[in-house]
Amino acid sequence: MHFTLADLVTDITQNAVEAGAERVELTVTESDTEFRFLVTDNGKGMTKEELARAVDPFVTDGIKHPNRKVGLGLPFLIQTAEQSNGGWDIKSEKGKGTIVTAWFDIKNVDIPPTGDISGMFRTILMFESNAEIILNRKKHKNGAENEYEICKSELAEVIGGFEEVSSLVLLKEYLESLESEE
Repeated sequence: MHFTLADLVTDITQNAVEAGAERVELTVTESDTEFRFLVTDNGKGMTKEELARAVDPFVTDGIKHPNRKVGLGLPFLIQTAEQSNGGWDIKSEKGKGTIVTAWFDIKNVDIPPTGDISGMFRTILMFESNAEIILNRKKHKNGAENEYEICKSELAEVIGGFEEVSSLVLLKEYLESLESEE
């Protein structure tokens, strides 16, 4: 199981990037009662049979991780959502992409902690990929609202990429400032 919801979201988003997508969009919404995320990609997608295997914890395609006998990303998502009085949905079409949605009841005793959202976004932006990554954040808690959108290519242009330490410090500070605005 993942330690935080942010770890879970990172894993599912990494799957989208590794599916050969040219565009990956992540929306994270948080309210007083619910944590929800949506990952949309235009990657290789899955047939109904492949999707059935992907949600089975005892099956893996052996391609992404050749030495593994099990694949646990989606099964952990399903388990975590269901045990926290939430839910999940996966839509996929071969050659077109995949949409993964999950929601969690914030007040449920079995929900993992949310985790570091700005750190999660930083990790996702630094995935090695040429995919355009769009991050959407919607936070409506305790009567306060905070919404923002980040486009990886635009951000990389402004801070000078994600290779230099100084750029990574700027990225960290920027994401933390966005997350603290209310």
